[in-house]
Amino acid sequence: MEHPENSSEFAGLQVNSGVEQPSIVNPYLKRGRFRRRELSAAEMVEGIVKGDVTILSQAVTLIESVNPDHQAKAQEVINKCLPYSGNSVRIGISGVPGAGKSTSIDEFGIHLLKEKGGRLAVLAIDPSSERTKGSILGDKTRMEKLAIHPDSFIRPSPSAGSLGGVARKTRETIILCEAAGFDKIFVETVGVGQSETACHSMVDFFLLIQVAGTGDELQGIKRGIMEISDGIVINKCDGDNVDRCQMAATNFRNALHFFPMSESGWSPKVLCYSGFYGTGVKEVWDMIYEYFDFVKANGYFDYRRNEQAKYWMYETINEQLRLNFYNNPQIREKLSAAEQSVLLGQKTSFVAAGDLLDDYFRSL
Repeated sequence: MEHPENSSEFAGLQVNSGVEQPSIVNPYLKRGRFRRRELSAAEMVEGIVKGDVTILSQAVTLIESVNPDHQAKAQEVINKCLPYSGNSVRIGISGVPGAGKSTSIDEFGIHLLKEKGGRLAVLAIDPSSERTKGSILGDKTRMEKLAIHPDSFIRPSPSAGSLGGVARKTRETIILCEAAGFDKIFVETVGVGQSETACHSMVDFFLLIQVAGTGDELQGIKRGIMEISDGIVINKCDGDNVDRCQMAATNFRNALHFFPMSESGWSPKVLCYSGFYGTGVKEVWDMIYEYFDFVKANGYFDYRRNEQAKYWMYETINEQLRLNFYNNPQIREKLSAAEQSVLLGQKTSFVAAGDLLDDYFRSL
């Protein structure tokens, strides 16, 4: 390219052509050497049993994948890890949004590791967007102490539209964590809902975190969530909020008297604590271990584990039937026509669904 500035009219000004710019890509970079070698199922199991957190994370990613090949491999890994599982205490933690679940887990976990030792896995469920289907997965930022502790493992997972905010694969992840040597498992849900039984059906102790002074105490006395709670704790009991927390605790204790006795025979306790200042945490753990001693003595601990195993067998059957129905080629062809017949008022929703089910069973 010629520059007019170099003409004789501008003898005192000369513009050089410059030097060729180097490529932004390092010519010595070998892309292949950074490619991670894919581990076999046997190698994954070996690494998990040895306590390798990196391999454990890769296995959890396989579980969460919707790729059929990944799912088949994940199931093979889970089945081989099953003999090494079952040796942990599983604690579910739920509460209203903003109750301080993540901050409390940080304090609970540090206290537990100091007092009891062992290893702790935190499975935090993050809500997924209904529009973009994405999740922030930022619970680690509120677990500053556990995030850097050598004996803790924090795994945020997207809820992905699953019932009650508990990821569908969380129970399988628990098995892998137990096989990796984690003897304490926390399962944090996204918040109180009408379907928290999903979390209750995979843990040994269900802890409900509440806050006082929110303006509507009746929200915490709804039967659905109170009936399945093994313990209720009121957070942010510090400063000027102490009296309100004590009053809320009294209200909860009174409400619990109207509920029937649980199958375990345990009467849930109501305690106050401060997750920010770490006060009252020891009393919470004393309550939890008192519960474990109680249910192990009367045999309810093993009974609950067996009931949970049956529950998830039936849940898996229901899920597989649903997937098989929607992936059936004949059903996929007829779904649009059935939708149109419902929208045009030619059939009711129930009749259209019945016709599709009839076609599905005939195709088997």
